[in-house]
Amino acid sequence: MEVHFTPDVEKKLNDLAAQSGRRTDELLQDAFVGYFAELVETRDVLDSRYDDLKSGGVKPIDGEEAFSRLKAKAQARRNRSA
Repeated sequence: MEVHFTPDVEKKLNDLAAQSGRRTDELLQDAFVGYFAELVETRDVLDSRYDDLKSGGVKPIDGEEAFSRLKAKAQARRNRSA
């Protein structure tokens, strides 16, 4: 497989390879393995949440309500640490 990067990204990759003592293809492979593992985990979480919604196990709330709850939690944390 052939991958093309912008000169800036290629320089960063080469610099990291030089600092770490690893080949660029090894660094890229590790990065993609980690990315795909995280992608699979995220997909599993989203599928689970969708199943919960579909089964009625949880009820959706609108964005404004969710935002209000987050603001209230953040304010409560600030009040506790003050």
